[in-house]
Amino acid sequence: MTPGADIRAFMARLGHDFARPELLIRALTHGSIASATRPDNQRLEFLGDRVLGLVMAEALFSADLAASEGQLAPRYNALVRGETCAGVARQIGLGEVLKLGRSEMMSGGRRKEALLADAMEAVLAAIYLDAGFEAARQVVMRLWADRLASLEDDPRDAKTALQEWAQANGMPPPVYEQTARGGPDHAPIFHITARLADGRTAEASGAGTKRSIEQAAAQALLDRLEGRQ
Repeated sequence: MTPGADIRAFMARLGHDFARPELLIRALTHGSIASATRPDNQRLEFLGDRVLGLVMAEALFSADLAASEGQLAPRYNALVRGETCAGVARQIGLGEVLKLGRSEMMSGGRRKEALLADAMEAVLAAIYLDAGFEAARQVVMRLWADRLASLEDDPRDAKTALQEWAQANGMPPPVYEQTARGGPDHAPIFHITARLADGRTAEASGAGTKRSIEQAAAQALLDRLEGRQ
């Protein structure tokens, strides 16, 4: 098949020229538009998650030969989690070429973090099937290069760090309460309160996923606990 101009432009941004562009089309096809003759990207997402995981594990293992498993694990998690994959997807304009059903498109599917993250993993699987592991590794290492270079020694996400703080201080895990929700359905604004068992709280609000606002609330509470607020 001959890909359209938008797909060819995406391949250029991605840095891989597909010998079998039908693999890329499948990787970009969401379940909302799938059919018996047009499979969705879920199987590719499953494979791409493992491709990304192996590339990142190998890169981290080689980059710091003195790091323990306990040090490598949070770095790995920071590089493969959904927020990171979605960020890479936005960086290369993946949302512009997603194949979505009308209802998903109208609800802002091209900007949804989960859809972007899943499709990014599916695209990596498509590269792997098209040209092998080394081709997929080269694309990952180029697209994730800045994130690898700027990775902190202990890049735990805020919710994990807050839970560990609570456990170290003899408390149950913090709870997250959605106190309000506004904005349109395709771009909701969440208001979240993070609360410890001793009553200390912090709030955050903003557009994005509910999880990302929970992370912001957790970070605000950590900052308060550490005297940065």
